[in-house]
Amino acid sequence: MVNQVHLIRHGEVENPDHIVYADLQEFGLSRNGEAQAGEAASFLADRPITAVCSSPLTRAIQTALAIAAPHGIEVEIVDDLIEFGLSVRWRGRRWEELDDHFPGEVAAYLEHPWDMPFSPESLEEMADRMEAAIVNRRLAHPDGELVVVSHQDPVQAARLSLTGRSFFSFWSDKPSHAEVITLEPGHPWRETATWAPATESGPFPPPPGSAS
Repeated sequence: MVNQVHLIRHGEVENPDHIVYADLQEFGLSRNGEAQAGEAASFLADRPITAVCSSPLTRAIQTALAIAAPHGIEVEIVDDLIEFGLSVRWRGRRWEELDDHFPGEVAAYLEHPWDMPFSPESLEEMADRMEAAIVNRRLAHPDGELVVVSHQDPVQAARLSLTGRSFFSFWSDKPSHAEVITLEPGHPWRETATWAPATESGPFPPPPGSAS
């Protein structure tokens, strides 16, 4: 089985209208996002990557394809790496309008995301399905290293769950676009390294860590 797992948030998305794109497929990478995915691909090009799996959403697949290309392997689509269920509740709305349609929900997300009874999916449920998907893909491959491309909140939830940390640190050091978080399996897993591309994401008005 693989001995290193690289968790990666997709690159920046083209979203000039500040839409909560959630599980909408039409939102792909911006030029910055393409550059970030290319940098991540270069960073991992010399690693013994034997498998790359991705969320089924366009922005994640584009990032995963860039990373898989130097290794000559196909991207495996894994449905359970999809975006946080909370974002689906807000899907299609502009971030600036959320308080009008869902009073108090953004504040709850920012202040106590582990306790949001209005969310279709809890942090624990998201972490469980992410962890199961990652462990299953790790067991399916006999050697080398595994790349998992998903979204900010799912990556953070999996990171905390696998390493045995509390969801109270959910807002601490959340992954930036195309950031690579390297984990070593164990009991619990151990975070051994992080890396982020030099290409910065453009300004974006919604709150940090915006379920993207």
